[in-house]
Amino acid sequence: MKRYRYRMYPDQEQCVHLVRVFGCARMVYNDVIAARRAAFAAGEKSPSVYDLMKLMARSKQTEERAWLGEVTDVALQQSMRGADAAYGNFFASLTGNRKGRKLGAPRFKSRKDHHDSFRITGRANFAVRKVGAHRGQVRLPKVGWVHFALSRDLPAAPSSLTVVRDPDGRYYVCFVVEASARTAPAPIHPCVGIDLGLDHLAVMAFDDGTSVKVDNPRHLNRKLRKLAAAQKELARRQKGSANREKSWHKVAVLHRKVRETRLDHHHMLARKVVDENQVIGLETLSIRGLGRTRMARSIHDAGWGTLVRLIEEKATEAGRTVVRADRFFPSTRMCSACGAVGEKKPLRIRSWTCRCGATHDRDVNAAANLRNVAAGQAETLNDCGGRVSPAPVPATTPEAVTALATT
Repeated sequence: MKRYRYRMYPDQEQCVHLVRVFGCARMVYNDVIAARRAAFAAGEKSPSVYDLMKLMARSKQTEERAWLGEVTDVALQQSMRGADAAYGNFFASLTGNRKGRKLGAPRFKSRKDHHDSFRITGRANFAVRKVGAHRGQVRLPKVGWVHFALSRDLPAAPSSLTVVRDPDGRYYVCFVVEASARTAPAPIHPCVGIDLGLDHLAVMAFDDGTSVKVDNPRHLNRKLRKLAAAQKELARRQKGSANREKSWHKVAVLHRKVRETRLDHHHMLARKVVDENQVIGLETLSIRGLGRTRMARSIHDAGWGTLVRLIEEKATEAGRTVVRADRFFPSTRMCSACGAVGEKKPLRIRSWTCRCGATHDRDVNAAANLRNVAAGQAETLNDCGGRVSPAPVPATTPEAVTALATT
């Protein structure tokens, strides 16, 4: 299953109806959370999502909730299912059945979030058609045919779609389709190790001894001056005024440009890495922990987590192999020539010489060690880098003969 995202261009009347759908979906989402919290406070069993759907259907017959009938039922039901799934993930995180960081309890959605979405499935009888070169239309229930930029054709009929409104006011439609696996070209290198950093976004070491350094574009750093001016202007605006909304829109546009430029660069780099290498060695970084240090802004600007996720997704689709080294694997301290592990090296040390006489560039050596891990030529669980058990040696003379006790 893959997701295809396109920019959508609704007219003014359609925008009004889409905003109404966003509001209704947000309202029923909050209804689920309110009902679950009330049941918990009263010590009662939480109502199921199906019971809440029946309650919502009856509430539409009342005068207070009649406006829920102006939008499609499927969007409301999917919103309630989303709230139920959020509670399921929360409880799975509490019990340890869900991997990853701990999740908090679902919270109410606010109309001030500036990021809205709703999802509909095939039961809503939506339709998609191509009306010209790079132009398409999608029929949304109770909205009509809405134009979107069909930059690439859909490989199959979509099973569901999601309409998204970004904070800067742009609309997008995301289709979920079942697509066949992509046929990747023949790899150029059998194995590569990738070390992530800040001076260079990625340093790649190949099996033939060559290496490539990819510069860090620092997308956010390039926009910091414009962002500072826009946010300073926003801070001076009176809350609730039209000028504040205009200033807020400027800030959202700048953040969107940074986000999309970074994602496009990561997509191209991940595609190049996957197409050219059969086995890819990656390190396991504690990005959340590094995000609490003084380098937090630079680390988040680099987008290591997104890059690693894209490499793994594209490698799975293309039939490539990704090997992740252990988090405590000493890729920087270990000599890629002899395997000896030295002392810890601060960031100011960019090159060092091993006791075996080999001189290493800090990043290239780390990438080479990750390549050895991917190729199965290095173990990752022992910091010493040597054998788990010592080799057998001849016993010394006192140990060879044991004196017998005499009576």
